[in-house]
Amino acid sequence: MKNYLLVLAGGGLGAAARYWLSGVIPRWVGTGFPYGVFSVNLIGCFLIGLLMTALEDRFLVDPSLRVFLTIGILGGFTTFSSFSYESVMLIQDAEYLKAILYIGGSVGLGIGGTIAGAFLGKLI
Repeated sequence: MKNYLLVLAGGGLGAAARYWLSGVIPRWVGTGFPYGVFSVNLIGCFLIGLLMTALEDRFLVDPSLRVFLTIGILGGFTTFSSFSYESVMLIQDAEYLKAILYIGGSVGLGIGGTIAGAFLGKLI
């Protein structure tokens, strides 16, 4: 139950940070490209790589802290960071076919799902 509460609290913080940053960045650099979401995804990917490596390989910390920071805050901030980390782990584990299927399927089927949902949304 403790970890669920940590994910809930961290997720709220991460989502609030995403909302804020996604609004601030376009004001700085313009709106001709989705810079806000793009920046959030890149920052989230960098942070999950940094935190997971540091907290698992370099520093021994309470697993609940990793849950709060990665699943909670970064999960609320961007799920793209989790996708990126899991993809890297598959590649590092030499699970190349799984990595290709996961990456290709996530991107291809994700975009396909968005197109299908948008199409259906127009029919409703």
